[in-house]
Amino acid sequence: MGNNCQSCGMPMKRDAKGGGSESDGTLSSLYCSHCYADGKFLQPDITVDAMTALVATKLGDMGFPGFVARMFAGRTRHLKRWSASAR
Repeated sequence: MGNNCQSCGMPMKRDAKGGGSESDGTLSSLYCSHCYADGKFLQPDITVDAMTALVATKLGDMGFPGFVARMFAGRTRHLKRWSASAR
């Protein structure tokens, strides 16, 4: 997933802030500003299933057809935040 947020999958180049922020104020290279700020997840208790649904809804709002939105959103569970080693 290269330069995509490792929580929601959004391309980092689409993040107006250039990424989330670490606790020391530096930019996060892993997470976007919609998911991560000041070294913490903005929705720390969200589940992978809830994030997948949120991503599908956002993509639908952007005009992606439902099947395409679900296909892209389905990749969410493979991101670093949701891997067993990250828990």
